[in-house]
Amino acid sequence: MLTLANKLKRDSGVRGSRTSSAAPDSVRRVSIRDRLLVKVAELEANLPCTCKLNFPDPNMLHYFQLTVSPDESYYQGGKFQFEVEVPDAYNMVPPKVKCLTRIWHPNITETGEICLSLLREHSIDGTGWAPTRTLKDVVWGLNSLFTDLLNFDDPLNIEAAEHHLRDKVKNSFPYLS
Repeated sequence: MLTLANKLKRDSGVRGSRTSSAAPDSVRRVSIRDRLLVKVAELEANLPCTCKLNFPDPNMLHYFQLTVSPDESYYQGGKFQFEVEVPDAYNMVPPKVKCLTRIWHPNITETGEICLSLLREHSIDGTGWAPTRTLKDVVWGLNSLFTDLLNFDDPLNIEAAEHHLRDKVKNSFPYLS
């Protein structure tokens, strides 16, 4: 797989053969985002066993897909695909994440919007995005949406949360049905 580290080595070899004044800015400068994305190999090594990364274009490390296959909870056995795009201003702003799989989930809308505090630039509870956060945090957070971060009390998809609560009450008190 072509990684940014290989690209940087190749580019530095090109730079070494030229004088610094002759090298164009596009060869000399690598964005902060791209320097941080060199650690994608570390991300792949530290994934939960329920997650898998896919890079549709190995030359574009800033765009990848994540598949989460929960092994517990309501969503056990499902496969849910997310699209992750890392903006140029990363790590000052969070990655843009969208759920590509239609799902009935209290924290994911039917159009793929996601309610996960660490994906917010500004969060009231102080758990939003910070420059110290990493893509690993994003992956683990998305994985947790199907287990311990499943939130029915403050939902993005209100209908899904109400549906769950109705079913929960009905199953707890079968004589009500």
